[in-house]
Amino acid sequence: MIKMTQKIHYTGKNNSPFLLELKNVTVVRCGKKILDSVSLSIEQGEHVAIIGPNGSGKSSLIKTFTKEYHPLAATEGLVLKIMGKEIWHVFELRKLLGIVSGDLQQTCCRQIRVLDVVLSGFFSSIGIYYNHKVTPKMEARAREILEFLELSHLENRLMCELSTGEARRVLIGRALVHDPKALF
Repeated sequence: MIKMTQKIHYTGKNNSPFLLELKNVTVVRCGKKILDSVSLSIEQGEHVAIIGPNGSGKSSLIKTFTKEYHPLAATEGLVLKIMGKEIWHVFELRKLLGIVSGDLQQTCCRQIRVLDVVLSGFFSSIGIYYNHKVTPKMEARAREILEFLELSHLENRLMCELSTGEARRVLIGRALVHDPKALF
């Protein structure tokens, strides 16, 4: 469980809102506190590593950033702002973020073509569905990313056939394909 008693704060150099700003964030799952009074500010463009032992709350912190987990609303002094905003439509937020995680990798381990997984980054989905309109420009961008990551030869392979490292690189491509403002 992450418990930060000292606030980590970086003053904004260019007066733009922080990428992430958390104050007194507590998250409870299944009756157990998994984040306890976390306060953290990260500037846009800043590179940050979150390290700690297994089970310490790293993934839970990321899931809080991406709005998969929600903090306790009754916490005094609670602030959870992403790019200066407290309230987001989750799909609007995900269009601005590139996300790579172990959970996402497990979810993507299906019979989905590699190219379709990368293209799905444009839609914040896993795979391409009937309501998605893939343009030639999107397809060209997806292939450009696959080439950059040296994965072009895998574009027609299924995610469930890839090694762990190959699958992770495909997810990095999915996260980068739409030029996100931040990469998690």
